[in-house]
Amino acid sequence: MSAPAAPRLARRLAAPEPGWTVHADAVVVGSGIAGLTAALELRTRVPRVLLVTKDVLASGSTVWAQGGIAAALDPADSPAAHRTDTLVAGVGLCDEDAVDVLVTEGPARVRELVARGAVFDRAADGDLALTREGGHLADRIAHAGGDATGAEISRALVAQLEAVRDDPGIEVVEHALVLDVLTGPPGPDGAPGRACGVTLHVIGEGSRDGVGAALGRAVVLATGGIGQVYRSSTNPAGATGDGTAAALRAGARLADVEFVQFHPTVLWLGAGVKGQLTLVSEAVRGEGALLLDTDGTRFMPDVHPLAELAPRDVVARAIVARTAATGADHVWLDARHLGADRLRARFPTICARLAEHGIDPATDLVPVAPAQHYHSGGVRTDTVGLSSVPGLYAIGEVACTGVHGANRLASNSLLEGLVFAARAARHVAERAPDRRALELEPRPRPGPDALVAAAARARVQRVATDGVGVLRTGDGLRRAAAALAAVPMDAHVRRDEGRALAAPQTAEWETTNVHQVATVLAAAALEREETRGGHVRGDHPDRDDARWRVHLELGLDGDGVLTSRRTDVVGDGRGLG
Repeated sequence: MSAPAAPRLARRLAAPEPGWTVHADAVVVGSGIAGLTAALELRTRVPRVLLVTKDVLASGSTVWAQGGIAAALDPADSPAAHRTDTLVAGVGLCDEDAVDVLVTEGPARVRELVARGAVFDRAADGDLALTREGGHLADRIAHAGGDATGAEISRALVAQLEAVRDDPGIEVVEHALVLDVLTGPPGPDGAPGRACGVTLHVIGEGSRDGVGAALGRAVVLATGGIGQVYRSSTNPAGATGDGTAAALRAGARLADVEFVQFHPTVLWLGAGVKGQLTLVSEAVRGEGALLLDTDGTRFMPDVHPLAELAPRDVVARAIVARTAATGADHVWLDARHLGADRLRARFPTICARLAEHGIDPATDLVPVAPAQHYHSGGVRTDTVGLSSVPGLYAIGEVACTGVHGANRLASNSLLEGLVFAARAARHVAERAPDRRALELEPRPRPGPDALVAAAARARVQRVATDGVGVLRTGDGLRRAAAALAAVPMDAHVRRDEGRALAAPQTAEWETTNVHQVATVLAAAALEREETRGGHVRGDHPDRDDARWRVHLELGLDGDGVLTSRRTDVVGDGRGLG
């Protein structure tokens, strides 16, 4: 099968013209740990902040995080040791300057989180209770409520924000989907213009109605992941890649998008199940749970020295290989030897969710299989969260800071959102131009508008799951690229018996984002001809440092054609396994 032509994607969504306008010094999009932290930090540094969230404040992906937040908080641990574990998990693609920022600033940011009111679990001596997860060689995972860390962090940050709701310097707009990043006139070289706001649609229950424009000196994207690109995921329903797609349309470059982390132990409920699935945290294996195949044989000790606590890509790949060898569609997680009291005390949320399906981990084997969980790539940024578009920042899962490389180390995600949100907020405040000198004049980007009918979403998800899933091949990726290119991207102008296939509205905008992200994923995965971390090519099963120890960056040219380039990894790879 010949290589597909480079995809062409629209640089803006089809949408009504904004009916209202609001101004701010900074517009923050998203209300997970990254967005909430950025908004709270910016409130004390700039005159006016606008926080936009797709649902309510407490609805971000952070609330679903079970395992914890990683930082070298134990006197016996060190940032250097955390650095080494992160580099090993990233399989040669971590940018070491970004990792250094993460591990050295992380402990202080976690302590600040405690000062903001987050209540973490404590040991008998009153110190933070620290545990271990896959890829970590030390106990450095702080957790709350046993397995409800994300929910507790979200609670604390939302409470801080609610306490300043009446502050005229900050406004929160809930139930608002951001459509596009607004940009100013391009530079003399044709490079993207400066980000100067966003268009957004308030979904009926917010403080404003319909489509509007939020103009600001800086836009901070904290929109989370891309889970709904796939048929099943641990991500919430709102994770439709909105920030990734909007940044791409605005001219920002993406990086490492081919590295998608499939969590090894997601509750398996049958091949036809779709939507958000129940995660069985890596911390359960950290406490001693074992993986067995359907014959009852433990298999991870033969795969990796860390056995069940190997990095996630290793465990997920091992499960896929074992199920192929046994003809099964899942493996078993065996936590029975941990005992009912220990399991229910340490993992109350997981036990409750399993009980909803008639499973008691104290007495039953738990059926598990890999499912999409985290996107290691995203909007390419520097160590202050700034993208290739001036004025446009990305933090949290939507960003590619270079911290995760080809595979995220367990519990580094919450820490990354926390650390880089604070850095981005400082940079916005310190480097933004004088307010009086900046004219906020968005300019329309050339080319057609895009709209994919909501009816096409299941088709796109099936193509992505089959072609860009856990195990990929060149032929499968070429078929996926061709199938995605065949999806109508102009549903608002195509006619069927005199009416348009679709009208601009929330479901269509989300589906357009899902389609654009899937298209970029397929293109990047096809180009990278090796196996590394969260990218597994059956036709290129080996890691190839000579050709592929590089970041693959993608962006749209002036005509909307997807282009790619390879950039060097920052650092010499010391500490890599």
